Amino acid sequence: MSARAGEHLPSPMEGYLAHLEKERRLSSHTVKGYRRDIEMLLRMAEATPLDQLQVHHVRRFVARLHGQGHGGRSLARALSAWRGFFSFLMRDHGYTQNPCIGVRAPRTAKTLPDALSPEEVAKLVELPPDDAFAVRDRAMFELFYSSGLRLSELTALAPSDIDFDDATVRVLGKGAKTRVVPVGRFALDCMRRWLAVRTEVTRQGETALFVNQRGRSIGPRTVQQRLSMWARKQGLTQHVHPHMLRHSFASHLLQSSGDLRAVQEMLGHASISTTQVYTHLDWQHLAKVYDAAHPRAKRKTSRSSR
Repeated sequence: MSARAGEHLPSPMEGYLAHLEKERRLSSHTVKGYRRDIEMLLRMAEATPLDQLQVHHVRRFVARLHGQGHGGRSLARALSAWRGFFSFLMRDHGYTQNPCIGVRAPRTAKTLPDALSPEEVAKLVELPPDDAFAVRDRAMFELFYSSGLRLSELTALAPSDIDFDDATVRVLGKGAKTRVVPVGRFALDCMRRWLAVRTEVTRQGETALFVNQRGRSIGPRTVQQRLSMWARKQGLTQHVHPHMLRHSFASHLLQSSGDLRAVQEMLGHASISTTQVYTHLDWQHLAKVYDAAHPRAKRKTSRSSR
């Protein structure tokens, strides 16, 4: 006998949910989500027996939910629940097909990564040079923002990677690929000040550009903690992390230059599609704001055309 939506499919659905909880050991919260998604399927199926649902029915359900405002992630989760449910029905209840196979949710629009405004970056990097480690921190933050480095790339740098004559830094990125990117004059000035005091706090034989309080190569966690601490001290309200400075670099440089390929090369992205997340912006308006508010823009814009 075919199960209908009006019957709420108590036995098969409850059996599937019990399977998720007891055999697959999913949390009760996750199982509740599966229940909601399957009940939603039953409501849309109405009087159509579930064993007679076809791919075109499921596609219509997805389109209807999308039109009602369900996002791509929500629909992908629902489809996953439905596919799993029909697989269970095929295994334990004699169903012969899974109408959800091959049906995909609409893509979720990519959102722009969190970025600081030019004014916030300027506020963050204006650190008081109280001691050698404050000088180090400002050099790190300026380099993050000036050159768009990843955290792992910054902590792997050696002093010899900075070329003051050419105003560049040599970076070992993902996949052991080396790239050379420009460094702005503010970052170079801070780097000179840091190198002037670096030997005072560095153990003999240490080759890392940035060191911790024990004189050894600084770790990613320490960089994160120092950046978060200084952001609070400098009056920034949001949680600031190293990747946010990389995002800020990419967004501000694109706003100033519009040169997507140059930014791709500087970020070390293998695919231009990864960089394109930064293009969903009002270029002309934001470029004017950035150029007016942030003196670092002029140098980066000129270098992006090289």
